[in-house]
Amino acid sequence: MKMQLKVIGMHCKSCELLIMNSLEELGVKSKADYKKGIIDVEFDESKLSKEKIIEAVEKEGYKVK
Repeated sequence: MKMQLKVIGMHCKSCELLIMNSLEELGVKSKADYKKGIIDVEFDESKLSKEKIIEAVEKEGYKVK
């Protein structure tokens, strides 16, 4: 499944990398863009839920809308 998340609080490339690395640990392919405040994610919904992805991003200190 592919989806796009709106993320509040990403300010730089380091923010992007922190989020992408966290998601990679869950097996999620992602591409973050701090300038637009979005993350494009691709994951296997039979193994992982959207809620778990949001939880991982918010655990890093960001807000998902």
